[in-house]
Amino acid sequence: MAATTPIKPFSSEEAQGILHHLQQPAVFLNMTCDWPVLHWTTEHLSGCLGDRLIRFRLGRKRETNAPLFETQCSYVEARMTQFLSWTQGQTDVGPFSEYPYSEYWAYADYKYIALLFQDQPRMFEDVKWLDFGFEGRDGRESTLWIGTGGANTPCHMDSYGCNLVLQVQGRKRWHLFPPGDTSNLYPTRIPYEESSVFSQLDVLRPDLKRFPAFQGARAHIVTLQPGQVLYVPRHWWHYVESVDPITVSVNSWIELDVDHVARVSEAVTKTVVWAIKGAKSDDNTDDWLNPTEEGNVSHTENIQYLNLAVMACAQKKRDLRHGKVTQDFRDAHPVKRDSSGQIKTHTDNISNSEPFLVPFGPHLIPVSPPLKVETKMTSKDEGINSFSTRVDTSQEDCTDSSEGADATSLHQGKHAYGSGAEQRCLQQRAWLTA
Repeated sequence: MAATTPIKPFSSEEAQGILHHLQQPAVFLNMTCDWPVLHWTTEHLSGCLGDRLIRFRLGRKRETNAPLFETQCSYVEARMTQFLSWTQGQTDVGPFSEYPYSEYWAYADYKYIALLFQDQPRMFEDVKWLDFGFEGRDGRESTLWIGTGGANTPCHMDSYGCNLVLQVQGRKRWHLFPPGDTSNLYPTRIPYEESSVFSQLDVLRPDLKRFPAFQGARAHIVTLQPGQVLYVPRHWWHYVESVDPITVSVNSWIELDVDHVARVSEAVTKTVVWAIKGAKSDDNTDDWLNPTEEGNVSHTENIQYLNLAVMACAQKKRDLRHGKVTQDFRDAHPVKRDSSGQIKTHTDNISNSEPFLVPFGPHLIPVSPPLKVETKMTSKDEGINSFSTRVDTSQEDCTDSSEGADATSLHQGKHAYGSGAEQRCLQQRAWLTA
């Protein structure tokens, strides 16, 4: 008997319409049941990657009241087979030998699938963002994340676009904060990474004596299960941590028309940073430069990039005056581009003049602050408050839709007081010159 194609709760056109109008993070369920990428477990990836070396970031498993930035981590290059052996408790596993599994977590983050599997292009087709209305977008425009329990990305905000994240293996917990909480999160550009603005505090164990405004932050917390897709809106802050012993996820950043203003700001920041970096000084170390910002960029190159950003922004404003694009993301279509970076023609017929009701329900769960909060003080140090909140997602994805809304529950928590630089640069230049 031939296998039947699962019926998805939203068509690609409907999913695109939902994304256009969402103003908060949300989780899509039962949209990826037939995606081959769901087979990308660490064991499967180990077989696909063979002897290819992968760079892992390692951090100590310890509770502090300060974020662990990438500049403070150790790094090793290892094969996936070595990584798996290490997670199974073996000690003599090459580059991991100096890092006991009981004391460290490991994270292979920001791995561009287009580079990782450049000799296996058929694997790109395993990722099907077309189901969310993005024609032609697959693994080529996606990144892979592999981690162990406790592996995390410091709280930060992405300057460009919005984000779609598919959980493949294990669970990840997301702590999200709206753009309005920016001042409460004490933003900093040190360590510097283009397109990322970091928070100075540890959102899990905040030092409220140093960062009192965090008491007003509105944390939206959700645990993402395999098969589920999280939508992260533009400029939402997020801290992400692996919950299970091994996690795998795939994401795609969706560029937006409104990004051109942010690109000018980032180009100015980059020019200033590298000008300071180029100055001769005994104190000019790499401690404040994120490892993703590798290599030296000349002042001339930065000025050229700034000029491109300004020209692209000016062109967008001219297009706005002539009605060619819309300015608000709620009414704007994410930019679709082909493999050469050229903008594609929109094919949907979504009307922006008619009221749109986001169909929240068993297949689309909003990530909202809960009504009831469980908070517990865990710090013994005066002036350092630490909170622990129980968060869980009990819904298994790709279940029979006939189970109804009662079978779907997404439990969220909230604090009571309250992403390969060279590849990225190539992409940005393509966007600016397209």
